[in-house]
Amino acid sequence: MREHIYTIPVNEAFEDESGRCPFCILHEKLEEDELTSILGASMMEPDIRIQTNKLGFCKEHFAKLAGRSKRLQLALILESHLEELKGSVRLGGALSRDKTASPKKKIAELEESCYICRKIEENFAAMFDTTAYLYSAEDEFRKKFAAKKCFCLPHYRRLLEETAHMKKPYSAQMAADAEKVVSSYLEKLKNDVSWFCKKFDYRYDSEPWYDSKDAIERAIAFLSST
Repeated sequence: MREHIYTIPVNEAFEDESGRCPFCILHEKLEEDELTSILGASMMEPDIRIQTNKLGFCKEHFAKLAGRSKRLQLALILESHLEELKGSVRLGGALSRDKTASPKKKIAELEESCYICRKIEENFAAMFDTTAYLYSAEDEFRKKFAAKKCFCLPHYRRLLEETAHMKKPYSAQMAADAEKVVSSYLEKLKNDVSWFCKKFDYRYDSEPWYDSKDAIERAIAFLSST
């Protein structure tokens, strides 16, 4: 089963003691691996080059690629990608009944595609499969899961979706454990944000900040999985 391939990174993410959502950690690593790979050995693989020529990259990943030191590698990818686009922008059969010939359609499809996003999602989906597999198979992993401090909202949703494919009693048990983690974290986060706001009231000037100094950043991460 493919989920067995991902047991090590999933276990490592769940053993991380930073307090972050383990799936945010996994997504971050997957993205870093893809950014490194596409400007490295993968750049010269013909089948991958065909895909990058066709799919391109989203605005966010273009920016992250451009921010790296391997400018020549990126230029070579762009060179062949731009060559691929030459046929997509021509009006050609735009006035014919063949709607697929319209550059509007082809450009719209390109705006919604990204090679890196697609690769990340393929592997990321397997991480959720692996989490369900480990939860169902190992008591030790169930303890690690229940002991987590945070699941961000977007990844909590995906966890709940994953439970729909699990066998009883683990489906309900994993959903309940995830809910406890999220509810507990949300309550503390709300209190930290409220305390952050109070610290701007002169009446609380002499009070300590407690855990509220980074409350804004943690709230954004919780809400948007950044």
